[in-house]
Amino acid sequence: MSEPVVTLAPSAAARVAAIAAKQAKPAILRLSVEGGGCSGFQYRFALADAPEADDAISETNGVRLVVDATSLDLVSGATVEYIESLGGAAFRVTNPQAASGCGCGASFSV
Repeated sequence: MSEPVVTLAPSAAARVAAIAAKQAKPAILRLSVEGGGCSGFQYRFALADAPEADDAISETNGVRLVVDATSLDLVSGATVEYIESLGGAAFRVTNPQAASGCGCGASFSV
C-alpha cells in the first residue's frame, strides 16, 4: 500500500471524531485550498457528509481526511495536525510545498 498523499495526524483524527460526534455527522474532514489570505492561498476545513468522486482519501483511527483533486496539487505530502497551546487550539497543516506562510499559519504561497 502506498503512503497517503496527505496525512491526518492522530491528534487531528481525535479532534475530528469528537466534533463529528457532537454534530452527529460522519467523521470526515475536508481540507481544501482557496485563493486569498495574506500569502496567496489559504486552507479551509469543514466536516463532509461523504467523499466526492475525485477526492483523495486518507484514514487515521477511523477518521477520513478528504482532499479534492485541485487542492491536492497544493498540499500533496502535507500533514494535518491539531495543536493546543497557550495561544489557542487549531488545525495546522505542515506543507512541504509551501515556500512561505503567514504568522497565523492559515495561509501560504508556493
